[in-house]
Amino acid sequence: MRVTTNLIFDQNFRAINTSQGQLSDIQTQLASGRKLLRPSDDPVGAVQVIRLTEEIDKTVQYRRNIDLATNNLELQDTTMRSINEIVNRGRVLVVQAGNGIVSREDRRALASEIEQIRNQVVDLMNTQNASGEYIFAGFQSREQAFVFNPGNASNPIQFQGDDGINSMQLSDSVSIQTTVSGKTLFEDVKARLDIHNISNAGFTFNGFDMQSQDDFDVFHQQNYSAVNPANNQYQLELLAGNQVQVTNLGTGAVVGNVPYVAGQATVFEGLSFDIQGPVGSTLDFDLQPPDKQNLAETLHRMSLALNDPNISDYQYQQEIRNALVGLDNGLEKMARENSSVGARLNIAESVLGSLLDNDVANQKARSAIQDVDYAEASAEFSKQETALSAAFASFPRVAGLSLFDFI
Repeated sequence: MRVTTNLIFDQNFRAINTSQGQLSDIQTQLASGRKLLRPSDDPVGAVQVIRLTEEIDKTVQYRRNIDLATNNLELQDTTMRSINEIVNRGRVLVVQAGNGIVSREDRRALASEIEQIRNQVVDLMNTQNASGEYIFAGFQSREQAFVFNPGNASNPIQFQGDDGINSMQLSDSVSIQTTVSGKTLFEDVKARLDIHNISNAGFTFNGFDMQSQDDFDVFHQQNYSAVNPANNQYQLELLAGNQVQVTNLGTGAVVGNVPYVAGQATVFEGLSFDIQGPVGSTLDFDLQPPDKQNLAETLHRMSLALNDPNISDYQYQQEIRNALVGLDNGLEKMARENSSVGARLNIAESVLGSLLDNDVANQKARSAIQDVDYAEASAEFSKQETALSAAFASFPRVAGLSLFDFI
């Protein structure tokens, strides 16, 4: 083989350039801490690093979502606990108002405190988060959720939001509800079930009492017809043998027979009727349509009853019963929502733990692929530096091997 001068120079230059390039790559690895400087260094590893980086970035976003969801849920929980506490105080005052020895001045004092509780409840129902959004306004979170208008007798507490519910994605497969609409939580609270349109023929009717609200509620829920109002009409008729027969006037069906004792109340499905009369006497009544009443509105109507000097004792007692049932139903609804919020907070905490575990594993896997081993890289740097030095030292001697040097 004939070795020309050009071949000698080309080979030595190529060796020096190669050594310099390898030394430069190792130096860049040591400076950046990355073993993969370009996809061609390890095509398979580069793809794995991209996928792992995507998972790590996704975990970062999910952690932000969890923090935001947790903050929202904790604010809701704190607000509902505050409402629960002051409504319980209001309930105590309503019970106190039912005491037979409460004077007119006492009623006014109770009304004043219940009004303050009502105002606190309305204020808490309009709670805003750090972004200024009303947390119980649904999707209309920039608008005040509830407005108190005492001049509107039929609807003094007006809800201005909607029933929208926000959710937050916590992981690829887990999403939780982060808000609850005030319509669901405070507006859609069942009011006390009752009867109305009472009329009697032959009976001396001295009124009725709700002896067992629970028994009557079960009867109402099982028999009330929203489709055919006639089926909500009932009649009590005194039969021979001291029996009161209860008939559904709409269907004609006999729904019950209860004993009749003159001078004693006649009890049917939790209703206690004070009736007296001859055989054939009747008393008709209708089941009242189910209604819903805002928690703050229940307190408001109780304060009005306490301030009304012309209210009858019967109507006063009815308002107390209405308030107690309404407050109890509202407290029960908040208790269920509190439990739900607690469960969602537990889910968020559990998902966060899983995300942190996965993040550690992904970080470790990515590091194994792309991060430089400093001990190995330092040794390789020394080796390449020695090789480059040798190439520089040998090149002048190899380049000097020419016949002209021996002539």
